[in-house]
Amino acid sequence: MPYDCSKCPGYCCSYPQISLDKADVARIARHHGITFEQAARKFTRKDYGLPFVMKRKPNEHFGKICRFFDTRKQNCSIYKARPSVCRKFPITQTCGYYDFLTWEREQQGDPGHVAITNSGNWP
Repeated sequence: MPYDCSKCPGYCCSYPQISLDKADVARIARHHGITFEQAARKFTRKDYGLPFVMKRKPNEHFGKICRFFDTRKQNCSIYKARPSVCRKFPITQTCGYYDFLTWEREQQGDPGHVAITNSGNWP
């Protein structure tokens, strides 16, 4: 079944590690009109042995989510400047989370239902 990202609470944006390369940080810096160094300090953290990992913000469903995910609009607030890993997504024609979410919503009889996956264990 084709999936519709606009009906998802941003599962792929909730991954604990959204790695960035220098080109990603530079693109985000240009988008915000700041220097590379300012963007690196403001929007990234060093973690998992990688030089740049996207900082996250609190999220009601997943605990934390990408700092640029707009939870009201259910989309990326920097879509034109989004990281390479996000530009490559989706890799397949289906999304396991979307399939699960669709099934859960059908079972609950609630088109807006989101099964809470916030375990509080992710950094």
